[in-house]
Amino acid sequence: MKRSFFKFLAKINKALLPSYSKRQLDLSKASKLQMAIIGWRVYVTKNALD
Repeated sequence: MKRSFFKFLAKINKALLPSYSKRQLDLSKASKLQMAIIGWRVYVTKNALD
């Protein structure tokens, strides 16, 4: 149940949130909002894979 929910969230994230790795964003120059988005995507991806 939990894993399927996070897989669903991961698909939504992929569709709606920007991919900073494709833009080659330098993490040392990222704003707080960009860092929050990166953290959220990491959290969802980690839980979708567990």
